[in-house]
Amino acid sequence: MTGKGRGVGWPARLHVVTGKGGTGKTTVAAALALALAADGGRVLLVEVEGRQGIAPLFGLGPLPYQERRVATTPGGGEVRALAVDAEEALLEYLDMFYKLGVAGRALRKVGAIDFATTIAPGLRDVLLTGKVKESVTRTADGRRFYDSVVLDAPPTGRIGRFLNVTAETARLAKVGPIKNQSEGVAAILRSPMTTVHVVTLLEEMPVQESADAMAELTELGIPLGRVIVNNAREPVLAGVKITAAEVKRGLVAAGLPADRETVAGLVAEGRAYQTRLEVEAELRAGLDTLGRPVIELPAQAGGVTRDGLDRLAKLLHDGLSKAVT
Repeated sequence: MTGKGRGVGWPARLHVVTGKGGTGKTTVAAALALALAADGGRVLLVEVEGRQGIAPLFGLGPLPYQERRVATTPGGGEVRALAVDAEEALLEYLDMFYKLGVAGRALRKVGAIDFATTIAPGLRDVLLTGKVKESVTRTADGRRFYDSVVLDAPPTGRIGRFLNVTAETARLAKVGPIKNQSEGVAAILRSPMTTVHVVTLLEEMPVQESADAMAELTELGIPLGRVIVNNAREPVLAGVKITAAEVKRGLVAAGLPADRETVAGLVAEGRAYQTRLEVEAELRAGLDTLGRPVIELPAQAGGVTRDGLDRLAKLLHDGLSKAVT
């Protein structure tokens, strides 16, 4: 390893980020990569779903199948990004193990590669996770090339199958490079080298999917990291008694219309918000029972900017640092 910034003291080198669709897991993955690079480390941020979600967060165009620097940190660290393409990964695999560089590209022209990954979906996941494994274990001059690798992984509904590559590969091959590749990946995914962070919102469905995914990953023997609550809001009206008289008094003091309809509408909205806060408090309590530390990230007004990513990265850096002290 390079000796700098390895996960703010975390023993893991591979940080897998998953979450129900719509929870902002790609944003969290990008912020986590910045957090891990903050102390001067070199971090690779990888996406595998073909959505090109990472590039816009850094103000870039679509990423090629090539590691490219997308950010630097004040501490001298850097983040590189890679959008893994299953077809390119298969070509790379064929060239590596079977020396079929030119022949492999000929297969692409006739659609054989797309055909292979369609009839054997498990092969696609083996290829994607295999590329991640190569990044985690790569060395240069006797040192780890990357201090940390952050994987923007598939959502919670598919994360168990995606990471359980040995079971998927057992249907494809009993011997040979594919089997060996999957076993090597599985060994890393089940070791202290890996940790899976689950991103959720304080909403019923994401919290339930998070709990289900964590139970599945635990059963598979894959180490869990943190539960990351995204888009958390300050409970500004918690414990406040909302009355028509108080609302009217506030409107008048602010020089705003205080007619009965306006007051009644604001009272109703305020009480509905308080009801929502009660639900969120119950969901927080439910997350606490999952047995993993929780990091909360605030909502980003007006969308995610690079400055916003840096703020989230600081919170994640502090949260991970506390986790290992």
